[in-house]
Amino acid sequence: QAQAGIDSQNHRCVFGSGEARQSLIFLKFAMNLIAAPVYLSTADSQFDAQFKARQHWSADTDAAIERRVADILADVQQRGDAAVLEYTNRFDGLAATTMTELELTQAELKAAFESIPAAQRDALQAAASRVRTYHEAQKKACGESWSYRDEDGTLLGQKVTPLDRVGIYVPGGKAAYPSSVLMNAIPAHVAGVGEIIMVVPTPARKDCTATGAKGEKNALVLAAAYVAGVTRAFTVGGAQAVAALAYGTATIPNVDKITGPGNAYVAAAKRRVFGTVGIDMIAGPSEILVLADGSTPADWVAMDLFSQAEHDELAQSILLCPDKAYIDAVQESINRLLPAMPRAEIIAKSLNGRGALILTRSMEEACEISNRIAPEHLEVSSCDPHRWEPLLKHAGAIFLGAFTSESLGDYCAGPNHVLPTSGTARFSSPLGVYDFQKRSSLIEVSEAGAQKLGKIAAELAYGEGLQAHARAAEMRLK
Repeated sequence: QAQAGIDSQNHRCVFGSGEARQSLIFLKFAMNLIAAPVYLSTADSQFDAQFKARQHWSADTDAAIERRVADILADVQQRGDAAVLEYTNRFDGLAATTMTELELTQAELKAAFESIPAAQRDALQAAASRVRTYHEAQKKACGESWSYRDEDGTLLGQKVTPLDRVGIYVPGGKAAYPSSVLMNAIPAHVAGVGEIIMVVPTPARKDCTATGAKGEKNALVLAAAYVAGVTRAFTVGGAQAVAALAYGTATIPNVDKITGPGNAYVAAAKRRVFGTVGIDMIAGPSEILVLADGSTPADWVAMDLFSQAEHDELAQSILLCPDKAYIDAVQESINRLLPAMPRAEIIAKSLNGRGALILTRSMEEACEISNRIAPEHLEVSSCDPHRWEPLLKHAGAIFLGAFTSESLGDYCAGPNHVLPTSGTARFSSPLGVYDFQKRSSLIEVSEAGAQKLGKIAAELAYGEGLQAHARAAEMRLK
């Protein structure tokens, strides 16, 4: 352990000698860090069944969680601030006495921005600028009102208007996600949403037992809220935060839509309040599929597989490739690189439980399998990615070429990183400006147009047995 420079807390290895390097395999076994994604071949007659079993992930929420969430939602709906305060203190280990203590002022957000290192400030602003530019282009392409007139003067069109107020949920606690703030708040801001309300849990440290304990506020998350133009922010999380946003309390205003990821309680709460408010999606575990032709360095692809596996044990990382030797090289890279990763245990559990290295007969077959999977993140790690892109129909985001790592999309490429998971990319889209807008149809029928349309409408209305509909149209006829 001393020779290899093992950090037992983070499971990091810094190999400083040849002897230490030789102990790599032993250490991996000793630390239970062997990662062996299942190897499958499409030429195997059992491939479909084997692969289906590997893909399976149940989105069903535990019944106990559903019951608990239902109770919390009902309590917040009835008691408002008092319930939110009670649950926040209980679950996050806080000792707040008023809701005022749970609201972050604009001055606090600005102070957080000014307190972080200059490099982080620059990175936040650069990422925000790219995300904003992309979503402004998206708004121009699909988020504008339009209309036209028929030859008889009838006006038909669509009026696009932003939502009045939205709530964004930002995960907190074990990890901080300033990138989630940017990806949720900036498209809402570009869409023209009037108010953006952010909720983020700030649980107290487990070793903090003092009376009046305060939550751990992540400066980078608060700084991101300042950069992204969040209107109001509250240090509240869990089902009680979703309930407050959906129903409103004396302190937290009700919103029109809730976006952003969270744990099982948050997902269950979003599912239950849908209909009272809009939601973006119910997100499952993170996913990456790498479609490789063997031209990219194997270490790069191994690290890309790690990039999603490190989220949690249920994340899924899959490689599709027609080159067996290359798949073997990637497996070797996984073995060699894994011990140095701070989250090595999580990566190993993810790859062992849900990962797969799949040998295909061709790149065309790899594209076909990718469409069946409809992954959240799809990397086309090829020397000619544009050859394969036209064959790819279903994916949350498509990353073209060896230099386009998925992690760039997570932080600063520009497109949104809130993406459909669990195969829902077959019918769902990334979060975007359109999620923060609504569309109203515009209809202005001219007198001449009423003569033509009235007869059509009356005929169909009589056929449906709706005489008032028919008569309303006929009264406009000359």
